Amino acid sequence: MDKRFFALLAAFFATSIYGLNHTIAKVIMPDYIGAFGLVLLRVVGASFLFWGVSIFFPKEKIDRKDWPRVFVATAFGMCANMLLFIKGLSLSTPINSSVLVTVTPIIVLILSAIFLKEKITTLKIMGIVLGFTGAITLVVYGNSFTLNAPNIPLGNLMMFGNATCFATYLVMVKPLAEKYNVVTLMKWMFPLGILLNLPITYNEFTAVEWLSLPWEAVWRMGFVVICTTFLAYLFNMYALRTLPATIIGVFTYLQPLIAIIYASLTGNDQMDLVKSIAAILVFVGVYLVTKKKINISFG
Repeated sequence: MDKRFFALLAAFFATSIYGLNHTIAKVIMPDYIGAFGLVLLRVVGASFLFWGVSIFFPKEKIDRKDWPRVFVATAFGMCANMLLFIKGLSLSTPINSSVLVTVTPIIVLILSAIFLKEKITTLKIMGIVLGFTGAITLVVYGNSFTLNAPNIPLGNLMMFGNATCFATYLVMVKPLAEKYNVVTLMKWMFPLGILLNLPITYNEFTAVEWLSLPWEAVWRMGFVVICTTFLAYLFNMYALRTLPATIIGVFTYLQPLIAIIYASLTGNDQMDLVKSIAAILVFVGVYLVTKKKINISFG
C-alpha cells in the first residue's frame, strides 16, 4: 500500500474523531468544565503526550527561519481555532457545529487564491456563494434545538470563525509538515499553544473540581485530550505530508454525517428543516468547490 492510501486513512480517522467530538465534548460543558478550561486541558495534555512519544523518534531541530511560520500556525491551529470551536460548541449544538465546519475547504480555496495565487473558476465561485449561504442560514436561523445551548446564533458564528482559523492553519502548516517529522512539530507547537491560551483559559481551568469529577466527565475529557487533540492532530499532520491542504479540508465533509448519527442516537441534538436546508447548501457548495482537483504549490 502506498503513502497516499495511509494518508487518506489518517485523514479519515481524524475526521471520524472530530465527528464524535461534537457531542462528546458538548456534554461536559459547562457543568464539569468551562469551554476555555477544556482548551487548556487539551493543549497541556497533548504537550505531555507528544513529548512522551518524542523519545522514540530521532531528534530534529527546527530551522530559525521557520519559527515565524510555526508561531502563526500555532496561533491559528492551537489557540484561535480551539478557543472558537470549544466556546462555540458550548453555546450551540453538535449538528450546527458539524455542519459549519464543512465550510473549511471553501475557506481553504479562498485563502489559497489570496496567498498562493490559486485560480478560482466560475463553478467554484458558485460553490463559495452556496456554501456561505448555507453557513449564514445556519448561523442566523439554526436555533430550534435549545437543550444546553444558551446562545446558538453566537455559537454558530464562533464555529464559522473556527472553520476560518482551521483552514488558515492547514495552509500555513502544510510546508512545515512536508519538511519536519510530525512529532517534532507537535511537541513544540502544543507547548507554544499553552503560552498563547493561558491568559484566557487559566481561570476556568483552575475552577474545575478535579477530585470530584464523575467517570462520565473523566472519560469524555480523556477522549478530548487523547483522541480529539493528540491522535487527530497526529493523523492530520501525517496526512498533510502527502496530501494537499485542500484534500484534508474536504474530509470535514464527513463530519456532519458522523455527528448527526451520534448526536441523534444519544439525544443531544436533532435534525430539522432549517438545518437540513443549510446542510444541503453547504454540501453542494463544497462539492462545487472541490469538484475538480485543486493543485496547490507551496513555496
